[in-house]
Order: sequence, then C-alpha cells, then structure tokens
Amino acid sequence: MLQSFLRTIVKVAVASLIVGTILAHFGSTFDVLTREAGVSPERIETLFRKGIAWVVPNIVLGSLIIVPVWFLAYILRPPGRSQE
Repeated sequence: MLQSFLRTIVKVAVASLIVGTILAHFGSTFDVLTREAGVSPERIETLFRKGIAWVVPNIVLGSLIIVPVWFLAYILRPPGRSQE
C-alpha cells in the first residue's frame, strides 16, 4: 500500500514538473497567474493558515474517539489472525 502511495506521489510530481516547465516556456509564472486570478500571495497564505487552523483541531478531536476505538479493536481481535 505504501509503495502504491509513493508511486502516485512520484507520478503527480513528474506531471507537475512537466506542466510547470511548459507554462514557464510560455511565460506564465506564479505571480502572473495569481495576478490574473485576482489573488495575492498574502491572500493565499491567509487562506492556507485558516485552513490549517480548522483542520488541526478537528483531527485532534476525531482522534480522541478513533484512536481508543482502534486500540480496543486491536487488543480484542481473535488470536492467531494474520496481518497479511
């Protein structure tokens, strides 16, 4: 499963590099694209920080329930069952 995830990450990185190279060849940069979209880098940073401020507390809150339930299921599973 980890190998599949890493393969997907590499594919996305290579595709992003190819598209970025093509856009740079035609003169498109991050600054030009954000200016054309009407978004400043400061606004993107603000949105990113707000997103992180929303995500982190919700992950912690959910893990307060999920982790103990998972731990109990792990402890109480029948013996001799293979992990494969």
